[in-house]
Amino acid sequence: FLEAFESLLRFAENCTSSLFETAYRPMAKEAAEPVKELFTDISLYILGAETTVESAVLRFFDSLFPLVYSRLINPGITDLSEDYTECLRLTRQDINPFGRYSKNMVTELSKSLWASRMLSQALGLGIEVINTTEHVALTKECSRALVKMQYCPHCQGLTLIRPCVGYCLNVMRGCLASVSELDAQWREYISTLEYLTNEMASSHDLEIALTGIRNSINEAILHAQLNGPQLSATVDKVCGQPKQQEGNLSSNNIVPVKEATETQTFVMAHPSLNNKRREFINYMKRSRTFYASIAERLCDGDLVMRDSSTCWNGEDVV
Repeated sequence: FLEAFESLLRFAENCTSSLFETAYRPMAKEAAEPVKELFTDISLYILGAETTVESAVLRFFDSLFPLVYSRLINPGITDLSEDYTECLRLTRQDINPFGRYSKNMVTELSKSLWASRMLSQALGLGIEVINTTEHVALTKECSRALVKMQYCPHCQGLTLIRPCVGYCLNVMRGCLASVSELDAQWREYISTLEYLTNEMASSHDLEIALTGIRNSINEAILHAQLNGPQLSATVDKVCGQPKQQEGNLSSNNIVPVKEATETQTFVMAHPSLNNKRREFINYMKRSRTFYASIAERLCDGDLVMRDSSTCWNGEDVV
């Protein structure tokens, strides 16, 4: 799942980067770092870091506004000092140049990323439980019972006689009594996984949300461009007027709105998370009784005598 998450995030990041390279070339190079930071924050959030989707998205738009303002709305700005850039970042929060699109992006991503974050944490917990119970310590009584079951017939020269099924089950259930107590919690855990995978497959589809980032950013930039004059008037009052390039502006530096509105269809170039989810939850459902039936699993196979009327019952051959 983590590999699938990483693959999907890389794919969505490449889609988003291509938006700047194809539609907003004047700011493509400078926008690369904010885009990278956005998807790094998303990855950290899914993995359980103490951050929020809202802070990641708003930080991205804070970094994006100075670029949009100086490269698209006012492409003649030559002196983008640190102070002026910081003023633009802070002004973004007040004048809301990207309209509803920044908040919409927070809302859409929050639902999907929450389910993915919870699933990631749930899988980590499951691994912990399995690893812990895999190395459970055996009591002295259990060790004695296992030796008696497995090797006492050898003392009588009965090396081919194996334990009876009922005898094996009694010994294993005694040894694994503490482990089998996990049954109720394990069943609840499987139900939780099922709920989370269903959430991810329905309204919280991660693929749709992540690949939709590209379109959300495009719409946000278009909104800012269309409201350029009003934004410039407000920014000039708050941050002052920066230095402008003299003479006619090169048409290469101005991106027409029409070009930016063109959309491209991207084919999903990674394994579908939906398929992995279905396979995974079907497998996990089959393990719902794992801790309840662990003794039966251990006593099924070469350890016991099933197809013969002769077996070892702990005292004698019967």
